[in-house]
Amino acid sequence: MSIVAAIAMLFNKVMVFMIVVVMVVSSLLVTKCDGEDGVLVEVWQSMIPESDADLLEFPLNLEYLEAEFFLWGSLGYGLDKFDPNLTAGGPSPCGAQIARLDPFTKDVIYQFALQEVGHLRAIKSRVKGFPRPLLNLSAAHFASIMDNAFGYPLNPPFDPYANSINYLLASYVIPYVGLTGYVGANPKLKAPASKQLVAGLLAVESGQDAVIRGLLYRLAASQVLPYRITVAAFTERISELRNKLGKDGLKDEGLVVPRVWGPEGKSVGNVLAGDENSLGYGRTPEEILRIVYGNGDEHVAGGFYPEGAKGRIAESCLDA
Repeated sequence: MSIVAAIAMLFNKVMVFMIVVVMVVSSLLVTKCDGEDGVLVEVWQSMIPESDADLLEFPLNLEYLEAEFFLWGSLGYGLDKFDPNLTAGGPSPCGAQIARLDPFTKDVIYQFALQEVGHLRAIKSRVKGFPRPLLNLSAAHFASIMDNAFGYPLNPPFDPYANSINYLLASYVIPYVGLTGYVGANPKLKAPASKQLVAGLLAVESGQDAVIRGLLYRLAASQVLPYRITVAAFTERISELRNKLGKDGLKDEGLVVPRVWGPEGKSVGNVLAGDENSLGYGRTPEEILRIVYGNGDEHVAGGFYPEGAKGRIAESCLDA
């Protein structure tokens, strides 16, 4: 056999091998997954160490919360109708309802809802995940948050579903907590695949928070009726409450702040929250649990999660 013939035979074998590899990889990529099952999920899970998996699973608690709040607010129904498979059989949320939104705000919130559905799929395609936890999205719970923020009962009780401004203020309560969690988790992750996922999630969560803050900033001096309290004051009190509950210093800022807290110490306007270098604040899972439980204690369920959040990190806090 000539050298040319031998090279040609070797080339053909290599090509056959490459075709087989491509076919196998392609079959993996097109495999349909239902969240926890499927070959593609197993492939991703094999690339993610256990310590990363815990940090990636924990945000599902917040993503479920945001998905249900935005779906119900814009459509009047949640995951049970929109995509039951994503709930993995978890209980339906309590007290969620459609909000009375103007067309523009409804469109924005609907887009947020779709984004959160995508986030759930993305996380559950990388890690095992868990069923939707029980969520308290009742008007009474949001009223309790606002009462705690101001230190006295608002009269009438705050209703997040009453109008667009109220709903945006209620939305101010939620996505920012999740994005601080992603900022806090990123340096603890080991695998490139984990960092890539968190970077993608953080980008969109930050965008949602920026939109919410931007819409509210235009109304910063407007009064929230019937309380005759400005929008800016609401955001200030909500941020102060989250700082208090988180128990780890200043990591939350309203729309109007002391000049020294503003960007480069030169502005009282604060459309985006950030540290002295305008970098995003990070929070640990424990800090987040203290905030979303509404009691400053990661060991005691409550607030948005009457039965507690799920996943190894959250459940280990409850068991401690």
